[in-house]
Amino acid sequence: MKITVAQLNYHIGNFDGNRDLICSAIRKAKSEGSELIVFSELCVPGYPPLDLLDRLDFIEKCNRTVEEISNECKGIVAIVGSPTVNKNPQGKKLFNSALVLSEGRIIFSANKALLPTYDIFDEYRYFEPGKSFSIFPFKGLKLAVTICEDLWDEQSFDNEFEKKRLYTLSPMEELVKYDPDIIINISASPFSYSKIDSKADIFKAKAAKYDIPVINVNQTGANSELIFDGASMIVSSKGEIIRRLPFFEESVETISSEEISDAVISEGKGSPDHIELIYKALVTGIRDYFAKTNFKSAILGLSGGIDSSLCLCLAAEALGNTNVRALLMPSRYSSEHSVKDAVALAENLGIHYDIINIEKPFRAFEEDLEPLFKGRRPDVTEENIQARIRAVLLMAVSNKSGSILLNTSNKSEAAVGYGTLYGDMAGGLAVLGDVYKTDIYRLADYVNRDREIIPLNTIRKPPSAELRPDQIDTDSLPEYKILDSILYQYIELQKPAERISGEGIDAAAIEKVIRMINSNEYKRYQAPPILRISSKSFGPGRRMPLVAKY
Repeated sequence: MKITVAQLNYHIGNFDGNRDLICSAIRKAKSEGSELIVFSELCVPGYPPLDLLDRLDFIEKCNRTVEEISNECKGIVAIVGSPTVNKNPQGKKLFNSALVLSEGRIIFSANKALLPTYDIFDEYRYFEPGKSFSIFPFKGLKLAVTICEDLWDEQSFDNEFEKKRLYTLSPMEELVKYDPDIIINISASPFSYSKIDSKADIFKAKAAKYDIPVINVNQTGANSELIFDGASMIVSSKGEIIRRLPFFEESVETISSEEISDAVISEGKGSPDHIELIYKALVTGIRDYFAKTNFKSAILGLSGGIDSSLCLCLAAEALGNTNVRALLMPSRYSSEHSVKDAVALAENLGIHYDIINIEKPFRAFEEDLEPLFKGRRPDVTEENIQARIRAVLLMAVSNKSGSILLNTSNKSEAAVGYGTLYGDMAGGLAVLGDVYKTDIYRLADYVNRDREIIPLNTIRKPPSAELRPDQIDTDSLPEYKILDSILYQYIELQKPAERISGEGIDAAAIEKVIRMINSNEYKRYQAPPILRISSKSFGPGRRMPLVAKY
């Protein structure tokens, strides 16, 4: 028997587009003699649909689209993900379901039992957990159909007191009672650079534990701030990856059940380097954010610094150099080499750029505010004025040209509030807001892997906001190597201050950094959506009260 894995890029609420993608893959699978094709979790509406699930008309469109897809399933069976109505008068109104379609009708369904409510996930807000388990018999095989988290029941939740399992129920322990031949897992699992290997380990461990092969189908592409890496995999009963589909690409591949049983390995090399994956993820995030919001062009402020330089490279690759524009806005404090570096980068990429010196508007502000500020020395106020002048200029060009302003702030800056509200924090999409500064440098080296695109001086010079004479970032912050280590341990690993450690880290630095993180929550609350590439990004996956004293 031939089985097809369909790793596709869905668009939330685009029912016609999703249906056409699915039906096209079904036709391809049929042409290759496949008898079963498997799609990802909630592929019909696109993932995650969030509060659109509260709309009756949205659910009705899901149902109609499932019916249209089922009519394409003549001579082939398809497994798709869609919400279904819970007809029980008790509980949430919907299930997150895997539907088996054949000859114009639904012939089997499985409801997701484990509904994650951590990080970005809030599925129990919408769905009732499935409580019954059964096997889908097909062509002499018994298929255990599971949905994403249902196969991840053994993952642990860590806190400072103990390590414990996150769930009390194991769907596979229920399904294994029926002696299945293959485990099918449909998922919508967002990319996190630190979870690539652990995600694969889950499927390998499950296959080996139960001595049953696993077929995992994940989606690719991006929806809003979430990026999906695809990387669907087929794992043998011995826990070996037989085949892994590409990262960040659509792919429809067919494999025979005999290849799965015999563990014919055709995966090739292992996972790419995590910096390469982050780069591809960010390009995917930019590209799909624009495509799915019907915007074509972007603008950003190019300072000659490493953050804006990297952002420009990512935007140019995602959108094409003719769809990206750069605005250089030097001030009295801008170094000559910063302007030269910015111009060199724009010319290396073939990007249209303009130069507007902000001295005139800055001087006007100084003169108008002089009576109010009389007798007070210049401080961060004047620095913020410069950043806000630049934001006004960028938004003016954005409005006039119909372009989205890309925010170029990195995660290290966002964490400690090293940015200006309504200034350099402005934008419609934060491209680097989940990337630590130390990884910014690694990504810049990746951009220059074949030739010098980002000027070497941009990479080598001490980072500076250039908002006052001779300013460098370490005037206000620890060295980025130290800062990022503290941030990672506090934000991603959620360690308390007394457990944070590392080379060059002392108690004073830890106290200062944590104080800056906690006191700048209000800034992050007003930041643009951030492309998520880590396990704990600022935004919906990290919910902190604005008025806490902790």
